[in-house]
Amino acid sequence: MASSNFIDYVKIFCRSGAGGPGSVHFRREKHVAKGGPDGGDGGRGAHIILRGKSNFWTLLHLKYRKHIHAENGKPGEGGCRSGAQGEDIYLDVPLGTIARDAETGEKLLEITEDGEERILLEGGKGGLGNDHFKTATKQTPMYAQPGIEGIEMWIILELKVLADVGLVGFPNAGKSTLLSVVSAARPKVADYAFTTLTPNLGVVAYRDNQSFVMADIPGIIKGASEGKGLGIRFLRHIERNSVLLFMVPADADDIAEEYQILLNELKLYNPELLDKNRLLAITKCDMLDDELKEQLKDELDNNLPEKLEYTFISSVAQQGIVDLKDMVWKAINN
Repeated sequence: MASSNFIDYVKIFCRSGAGGPGSVHFRREKHVAKGGPDGGDGGRGAHIILRGKSNFWTLLHLKYRKHIHAENGKPGEGGCRSGAQGEDIYLDVPLGTIARDAETGEKLLEITEDGEERILLEGGKGGLGNDHFKTATKQTPMYAQPGIEGIEMWIILELKVLADVGLVGFPNAGKSTLLSVVSAARPKVADYAFTTLTPNLGVVAYRDNQSFVMADIPGIIKGASEGKGLGIRFLRHIERNSVLLFMVPADADDIAEEYQILLNELKLYNPELLDKNRLLAITKCDMLDDELKEQLKDELDNNLPEKLEYTFISSVAQQGIVDLKDMVWKAINN
């Protein structure tokens, strides 16, 4: 997917439909000079509804649709005929989309399943016709209810990518290269920082025709939780991943320290991220011989958290990829 087409944040003005007014009407027939009230109810105003679509990956289709006005309900009619309801508006969104009140930041709803429909803004109810207000002492009510106004507000839609495993690392740690090797995804790969500017998703084939979804998140730098580098714009995508795969290159000055820096940025952004399963992949290990690997293992065993599983891989040389898949699959299913 072209980076210019990946839109994960839009702000739109929405207004649901107003309810139609009830009717003030009286029955009039040839041999009935003074029939009773028979005014019908107004129709309901149209809802604005979010609908999940698994084949949508971006909010691009809503980027230039800034104002969404739903249809009003129709007025009631004589003969106790209700007015027609406004036609509901459906906004198709990718799975992982969250809707917020733009003024307060309050989370209104989120869409996580294909075909899931949630009412974003309810249409106003239609007013009651004068048929509802007749009594024994007031048999000719000359009034009916007006319809209830619709709701209008600015809405923020933001997408948090849904994936089984998210790749976490500094720029140029080999995340995009790994994704291109284990899946059909073709993220941009180059030998400079911030090659990846948008999240990329790939489906990774596993044993017995099984698979899992991997997300390549744009690189994190120290201070990202404070807005440095690409800032917190893409950190939110990590929230929706089941397993976090940290990636640190073998030529890093201190692998354990780089892992702790990455972990600290996630903690500062959202402490709940530390509750997720975490794995570590030492990338670019084709530059290591067996002796250097053993030295690194000793250092890592002494400096990394006791329960953190790690493995050595080289995406370019196709080394350790099978072991990595096994480690990830086990973590996902645990």
